[in-house]
Amino acid sequence: MNQRDPVPIWSVYLIRTRCNRLYCGVTTDVNRRYSEHQTGKKGARFLRGKGPLTLAWSAGVGDKRKAMQLEYKIKQLTKPVKEALAANQIDLAELFPACFE
Repeated sequence: MNQRDPVPIWSVYLIRTRCNRLYCGVTTDVNRRYSEHQTGKKGARFLRGKGPLTLAWSAGVGDKRKAMQLEYKIKQLTKPVKEALAANQIDLAELFPACFE
C-alpha cells in the first residue's frame, strides 16, 4: 500500500445459513467477501455446503484490530442477541461501548 491508497475501513458482518445459523466475520469489502462465501472457493469452511447464504448484517467499525475484537465478542453472544443485532434492534456501540471510546 502506498501513501496515496486510502486506509481501508474494516467491517464485521453476519451471514445466515440455510439452517438459520449465523456466521460472523471481518473484512474490508463486505460484498466481495459475501460473494467469496457463496462461491465456496475462498469462503469459510464453516459455510461450505450450508447455502443458500444471506447477508444478515454488517457494520463498518474502523481498523482491523477493532474489527477482530468485535468479531470475537460477537461470537460470544447468545443467538437471541445476535438476532437482535441483525435486526438492528441493538446497536453495536451499545453492546460494546468500550470498543468505541
